[in-house]
Amino acid sequence: MKSPADKDPTRFSCVKMRASLKGAHISGAERIVCPGNVQKTVASLVGRAMTHEKGIPDFINVKVESCACARHIVALEVRTEAVDSPEEGWRRVDKLLREAGFSRAEEIRDLFKETYSMRGAMLLDADTLERLEPNRERGVRATCMDAADSLAGAAGVKDHYAEAIVLATKVQSAPGIVGEICMSDDPDYVTGYVATKALGYRRITVLKEKGDPSGGRIFLYRGRREDVAETIRYLESEPVLVDGVPMLERQIDERRMASLAADLDVARQSGLWRNIRMAPKDAVNLSSNDYLALSNDERVRKAAAEAALQYGAGTGASRLVTGTQPPHERLERHLAEFKGVDAAIVFSAGYMANLGAITAIAARGDVVVSDELNHASIIDACRMSGAEIVVYRHLDMADLERKLARCRGYRRRLVVSDGVFSMDGDILPLGDFLHVCRKYDAFSMVDEAHALGVVGATGHGLVEHFGCGRPDIMMGTLSKALGSQGGYVAGSAQLVEYLRQKSRPFIFNTAPCAAAMAGADAALKILEAEPDRVARLKRNVRVLVEALSERGVKVATASAIVPVIVGDERRAVAISQALETEGFIVSAIRYPTVAKGAARLRFAVSSAHSEESLMKAASAISAKL
Repeated sequence: MKSPADKDPTRFSCVKMRASLKGAHISGAERIVCPGNVQKTVASLVGRAMTHEKGIPDFINVKVESCACARHIVALEVRTEAVDSPEEGWRRVDKLLREAGFSRAEEIRDLFKETYSMRGAMLLDADTLERLEPNRERGVRATCMDAADSLAGAAGVKDHYAEAIVLATKVQSAPGIVGEICMSDDPDYVTGYVATKALGYRRITVLKEKGDPSGGRIFLYRGRREDVAETIRYLESEPVLVDGVPMLERQIDERRMASLAADLDVARQSGLWRNIRMAPKDAVNLSSNDYLALSNDERVRKAAAEAALQYGAGTGASRLVTGTQPPHERLERHLAEFKGVDAAIVFSAGYMANLGAITAIAARGDVVVSDELNHASIIDACRMSGAEIVVYRHLDMADLERKLARCRGYRRRLVVSDGVFSMDGDILPLGDFLHVCRKYDAFSMVDEAHALGVVGATGHGLVEHFGCGRPDIMMGTLSKALGSQGGYVAGSAQLVEYLRQKSRPFIFNTAPCAAAMAGADAALKILEAEPDRVARLKRNVRVLVEALSERGVKVATASAIVPVIVGDERRAVAISQALETEGFIVSAIRYPTVAKGAARLRFAVSSAHSEESLMKAASAISAKL
C-alpha cells in the first residue's frame, strides 16, 4: 500500500549514506528519490559502500529525510581539459582560476592541500583567502542534491562524473559562491575540476597519480560576512535537482552499446555463441560445402591464379561500369549452357544473387510466397523487396496451392524455394512445385546452391533428378560444389536482361574478381568431364547414413547434407567440441539458423572423404549421443 506521500509529486526523500573504517571516511553518497523508492535506494547505497576501493567499512550510517519543493536548476556547461600529468593538471587549475578573475590562484592551490584531512569543503574568501567555515575539521558539506532523472530509482554503481557535475552545479547556484576546486579522494579516480559560473564545469583529466587517496575541495566565496550562514544553509540543506546532466562521450558510447552487450550475454548463456575459427589441416572436415573437392583441385587453382595474374586481384568497378572482364562472360555462357537455358548472370555471392533476383522481380503491390524453411538469404530478400510475404508449410504443395489461390489480386506472384534445404538435406519436389506455380500464373524460383554438383546423376541439379521442366528463375552458387566464390541466376534471355537493368546488387556492387570466375569455370568443366566425382559423393553419403543407422543414429537425406538432430543448443555445441578433439569438424547448427530447441550436428559429405574416416566419424558421434 502506498502512502499519500508516495502520490505527491512535490514531496521527495533525501537518502544520505556515510561509511567509515576505524573512524576514517570511506564512502559517501546521497540520492533524492520519490518516497516509494527509498527502500531500494538504501539497499543500493549500502551495497556501494560495501564494495568501495578503500575497503569494507565497519560503520555505515544511512539517514532518510523528507524534503519538499526541490529547486530545479540547469547543469553547468561541461568542457574537458585533457592533460597528461598531475603537474600539468595543476598548472591548468592555476590558469583557469586566473581566467575566472582570481588573482591569487597559486595561493589558493597551496591551501588546497589543507583540505585533504577535512571531512567537508573549505569555504574560502576568494580575495582575502580568509577561511569562513565554522568548523575547520568538519568543513562545509554540500548535500540534498541529485540529478533530476534519478527520481525513479537509485543506481548502486558510483558515477564520479555525473555526481561531480550535480555537486558543482548546486555549489555554483549558492548565494555568494563564485568558484570551486575539487579532487576526488577515490584512489582510482584521478580526475578533478574547476567550476565557476563563467567557465562552467571544467573537467581536468589528471590531478593526481592513480592509487593516491588524497582529495578535497574548496568553495570560493565573495560577499558579506553576515550572509555566509545563508550560503552554508543553502549548500547543506536546500533540496536541489539538476536538470540536463550530460554524459561523458565514453558513457554515451557505453549506453548506446549496452543493448548489444546484453544480447551478446544472452547468446553466451543460451548456447548460441558463435566463434570464427579455422579448421585444423589434419582434421576430417565434415562441415565444408566443397562437395566435389574442387576448391583445391590443381586445375582450378591454376585457372584462378592465371586469371589473377592477367586481370588483377580485383575488378575495381561494378559490372555495368568497367568491372566486367572476359572470365565473367565466359562463365555466364558456360553456366547457361550447363543449365540448359538462354542466359546467366553472375553476382558476387549467392546471398547477393537471391537478393538481386527477388528484389528486382517483386516489390510493393506484389506477393512472394516462400517455404517456411527457406535459407536466410531468401527470407532477407523477401523482406527487403517490400512485397507482401506469404509463408507455406515446408514442402507442402497442397498448402502452397491454398496460399496461392488467395493471391490472385497481386500484380506479380513469385514463389521461391530452396532446391536442397541446407539444414535438413531434403529436396523440393520440383515437378509438383512447377505445376502449382503455373496453375496460378506465378513466377517460380528455385535456389540450387546445394543441388549443383550434388543432385542428379551427373550433378546438373533438380531438373535432371526429376526429369521435369525448369523453373523460371534458377539460382545457384559458385562457392560450394564448384569450389570458388560467387553466385548466379540462370533463365531466359529476357529475365537475365531484366536483372541487368533492375537488380541493385548487380548494378551497385563491385564485380567479383576474375580469379573466382575463372576458377568456377574450370571447376564446371571438370564436373562435366568427370561425373564419377558425383557418383563418389553419393556413395559416401550412403556410407555415412548406413554407418550412423547401424549405430542407432537414425538419419535420412536426399543430398550431401546429413543432419543429426540433438535438440538442446548447449549439448549440440558440447558434442561438436568433443568431436573436434577427436579430429572431426562437425558444425553445431543452432537458432536462429534453425528453430529453438532444434539444434543439430550438420554433416556435409564430400567426394574426397574416405570410407574409413566416415565410419570413424559415425562411431564417434554415436558414442556421444
